[in-house]
Amino acid sequence: MSESTPSFVPSAAVPPSGKPKRGVVLKTPVPGPKALKVIARDARFLMTSTKTSPVVAESGDGVWITDVDGNRLLDFASGVAVQAVGYSHPEVVRAIREQAGKLTHFAGTDFYYENQTLLAEKLGQITPGTYEKKVFFTNSGTESAEAALKMARWNRQKPIVVGLLGAFHGRSMGALTMTTSKPVQRARFGAYVGGGHHIPAPSCYRCPYKLEYPSCDLYCAKILKELYFQTSIPPEDVAAFIAEPVMGEGGYIVPPKGWHAALKTILDEYKILLIDDEVQAGMGRTGKWFAIEHHGVTADITTMAKALGGGLPLGAIAFRKELDFTTQGAHSNTFGGNLAAVAAAMATIQVIEKEHLLDNARDQGTYLLARLRELQSKFEEIGDVRGIGLMTATEFVSDRKTKEPAVAFRDRVLKEAYQHGLILLPCGKSSLRYIPPLIVRREEIDEAMEILEAALRAARTAA
Repeated sequence: MSESTPSFVPSAAVPPSGKPKRGVVLKTPVPGPKALKVIARDARFLMTSTKTSPVVAESGDGVWITDVDGNRLLDFASGVAVQAVGYSHPEVVRAIREQAGKLTHFAGTDFYYENQTLLAEKLGQITPGTYEKKVFFTNSGTESAEAALKMARWNRQKPIVVGLLGAFHGRSMGALTMTTSKPVQRARFGAYVGGGHHIPAPSCYRCPYKLEYPSCDLYCAKILKELYFQTSIPPEDVAAFIAEPVMGEGGYIVPPKGWHAALKTILDEYKILLIDDEVQAGMGRTGKWFAIEHHGVTADITTMAKALGGGLPLGAIAFRKELDFTTQGAHSNTFGGNLAAVAAAMATIQVIEKEHLLDNARDQGTYLLARLRELQSKFEEIGDVRGIGLMTATEFVSDRKTKEPAVAFRDRVLKEAYQHGLILLPCGKSSLRYIPPLIVRREEIDEAMEILEAALRAARTAA
């Protein structure tokens, strides 16, 4: 299909699968005429950031986004992993409205209000670890990473933090020290804060050591002690190790079973703190409150954001009580724990519990993985299917033997998907992620997979 030919299915038409549509409604191409005007104005007045698809949203409901041209799109991106309980959930909307009518902000770092303490108590209950915890509220995942990194350095009084190649922890200068998912994120910004070291990520599909699990004996974890601590990283100078339990922006890499435990054994030996970055994987995304629970390991500091705020800017770190700053002013902020965001977070947690969305994430995630593997059996361009719960991805390759990343093909699939009414996000070098809200139903997954199959066939034709 040529670049000039729009690939979309009008609402009255029958999609390539031959089955009637259930939810997607396409009145115009995506983007339509109204959307194109917004996109042009955006390019004129807004800074270049990370736009991936020309979807101009006007409203949202559940797993659906309606754009400014009246197109109804199925969202398998969750607003970049933000909308855990779906768009415009009535209980979340009600909580925000009620709080906004009382008080929207009264800096909780300088003054006091009860709602912040109630949310902190709840986060301490659902965050892994039986130890006493305290919480610090932030405005984003990046700020949560910054707070965690500062806390580790402040407590251990050591200069080094170790992380994984391919990880994403944010774009501010401290977090950027540990972010290595794409060169463009670091280009022109060196020198960074300093003290950041990295080891290869535990990716079985692309093992950097050319080994196979489980005969590898988890060398990807043990190499920290057996090689790096013997050569370039003095363990006595390491304050913390930071890792995502399932790598997000870097490609949705799921570490092999036992990797976290092997790593934690090494960290405990040298009294090195473990920072668990749950910004994308947490708040039920994998079928548990936090993804590290799948690995049977407890971190010392847990970072969170995205889905925590129910659509409003909110992040947090939960940490061992003894790691608390003992000096006022060592760290603080102004808007962390904003009252409207706290209300949205409490409502989101209550909805997840009330509607049993952790169970739904596990059940629907199993079904989604099965459907993606069905497509893998039909399309040799899908080299790998991976994920936990509703945190899933497909990696595209030009050859399954060489595993050469098929970046251009992935990009064509992404374009065809949104033009057919399915919103997706890329990740890694040549992967797409499938992260619908936790309320997603089986029939919505079926519709998404029908659209994805149509997109795959169209992308293959356009090659």
